[in-house]
Amino acid sequence: MKSNVVGIRFKEAGKKYYFDPQNHQCNVGDFVVVETVRGLELGQVIEGVKTIEEEELISSLKPIIRKASEKDIKNEKANQDKIPQVIASCASYVKKHKLEMKLLSAEYTLDHSKLIIYFNAEGRIDFRDLVKDLANEFKVRIELRQVGARDGAKFLGGIGPCGYLLCCNTFLGEFETVSIKMAKNQNLSLNPSNISGLCGKLLCCIRYEDDTYHEFRTQMPKIGSQIKTEDGMCKVLTSNIINQSVKALCKEDVIKNYELKDIQKIFEYDKNTNGNNDKT
Repeated sequence: MKSNVVGIRFKEAGKKYYFDPQNHQCNVGDFVVVETVRGLELGQVIEGVKTIEEEELISSLKPIIRKASEKDIKNEKANQDKIPQVIASCASYVKKHKLEMKLLSAEYTLDHSKLIIYFNAEGRIDFRDLVKDLANEFKVRIELRQVGARDGAKFLGGIGPCGYLLCCNTFLGEFETVSIKMAKNQNLSLNPSNISGLCGKLLCCIRYEDDTYHEFRTQMPKIGSQIKTEDGMCKVLTSNIINQSVKALCKEDVIKNYELKDIQKIFEYDKNTNGNNDKT
């Protein structure tokens, strides 16, 4: 079964969620009011109406309630203007109760019925007294949400080891799995300080080029394998995936560099003249 959906995002570099457009004409860039598990929220359309299979939906499809009015946008702006004071007050209560937690951000639902506070902590935190103090001060329903190290970096932002603003804070909508195997596949230094981001986890950018490295690596001869070159049979010592070249040990202990395309040409020549079907 198929469903018509629109893609909506609630933060500038936030995750994309699908909603039922109902009878609303939604264009990319429009602001709409939707109901989520957290309450009424203001979101922006980032993907126009399209049809997807029901299997692609992570949860039940909720409808768009209405296109955002000027009042809705003003209310959202007013809610955001209160956040610095919320964080300051919450920080004082955290200090009062001596809680080992790091405040990251906060947000009101559009109808101002709930205040959600995000924090990071090493383990579980007993924040029942903190919730009571916050509820007494702000007179709304309080929800404290503990997030992981990566989400913490996404909230705070910063400069990555590359010298640019963090990907997760500028354009990366959702996190993908990054493994140490990917780092090895790219011949990266496995020193944690070289392959870890500000969050302490593996750099997200390792994931970006993994497919390309994997594809190129399948074309490269393995370390220790024998290759046929213009200088005869040689043993591969190292390979450079980016340059598509190998360093090989030839006769009389001579070490030479060969480009992969040159090796392939030699094999192609053998195949056409001698029927040799050797492969790299």
